[in-house]
Amino acid sequence: MNKLEKILNIKYNEVKPETGKLLIAEPFLADAYFGRSVVLLAGHGEEGSFGLIINKPIQVQIDEIIKGMPKFGAKVFLGGPVYSTQVFYLHTVGEKLEGSSEIIPGLWWGGNADQLWAMIENEELANDSILFFLGYSGWAPKQLEGELKQNSWIVTSASTRFILKTPSSKLWASLLKNLDEDYAYWVNFPQNPQAN
Repeated sequence: MNKLEKILNIKYNEVKPETGKLLIAEPFLADAYFGRSVVLLAGHGEEGSFGLIINKPIQVQIDEIIKGMPKFGAKVFLGGPVYSTQVFYLHTVGEKLEGSSEIIPGLWWGGNADQLWAMIENEELANDSILFFLGYSGWAPKQLEGELKQNSWIVTSASTRFILKTPSSKLWASLLKNLDEDYAYWVNFPQNPQAN
């Protein structure tokens, strides 16, 4: 197999999916939601998997989505196609927000919404301490494993700091560059090879 064939035939990296891992979409995944996406798995088990697309920001403020909420400049992302009109959130305030679940060290999922709104109203939260999402990404039992066998995703991990500080437009490429050099070639692949 020559170098080009090796690059084009990259397979799933055999890292097992689990809560807190990241899914990196293969470069030619043609899907409005998942094309060149990075999904943070918020849950994975026998009942299936769910997570949030963390690199697809939308140009709307959270106070435009939730009526009556005070102005708050936190980023809003397209989280996935499931319950796409509902709001979900990741944050760094930890157990201060009751009912939160830690996904990776320093990054938490969900929590008491009323308490969150009160924290925002009382200006107890910095804009960069929370990310909001419209919808989430979900997989039925064994569905994600099937997609991994079809080489649709690469599984990896990253720190809370890396996830929050890397510009969302560069997250997919930055994660690939941190993997094996063969995956780094994906960064230069055109999004639509037929358009070349």
